[in-house]
This record gives sequence, structure tokens and C-alpha cells, in this order.
Amino acid sequence: MPRPKLHLDADTASRVLHQALVDRGHDVTRTPTDWMPRDATDETQLLGATAQGRCLFTFNVRDFAILAQRYPHHGGLVLAAQASWTLPDLIAALDRLLTETDAADWSGQVRWLNQWRGEPDG
Repeated sequence: MPRPKLHLDADTASRVLHQALVDRGHDVTRTPTDWMPRDATDETQLLGATAQGRCLFTFNVRDFAILAQRYPHHGGLVLAAQASWTLPDLIAALDRLLTETDAADWSGQVRWLNQWRGEPDG
């Protein structure tokens, strides 16, 4: 199963988070990158990530939920409430998401990162 590729939007694009996920073997990009300027709008970030075959991770729940309805064929959207996450928890949850899901299952999906919080079942 091909793993999903992820883009960290401007709100989530911490260098530490990005590097931690790359170090775990994931294909992750962040704003800014060669195809996404630092000052890109939310719409540009969602459409750019989709064009690159990537899900987008954001703390900007309100604005991206609206954009996901406007562009239902986006590449996938992962939402989280920033105040409820520590950096180690974010790394662990995103690592689980990227390891446990299939890239093909993300098209048009809007999911909460809480689904991957904590220890895997087993």
C-alpha cells in the first residue's frame, strides 16, 4: 500500500516537526518550498498540495473546512486543534497516520488527527 505524502501548511510548518517526520522515512514537505511560497493563501496551499499528490495538515480548522467543501476533490485534509497538542504528540500521531493509512484513501477526505493520538490498538 502506498503511503500518503503530507504537506505542512504555514500554520504547522515547524522545521522540527518536518525534520522529525522526514527522519522517520515519510515524504513530507512544508510551506515554504520550491512550489509553495511562504505567503501563499490557504486556498493556494490546499490546491498546491493537491496538485503535488499530498494531504495537507493544518491547525487552521475553520478556513480549511470551508475550502474543503469548495474543492471536494482535494488531496486530503488533516485537522488538529493546536492548543491540544505537544510537539512529541504531533510527531507520534502524524507518524501513525502516515504509516497506517493508504494514499488512495485520502482523496477528498477531511479527518481529525485525534484519530491517531495515543498508542495503536493491539
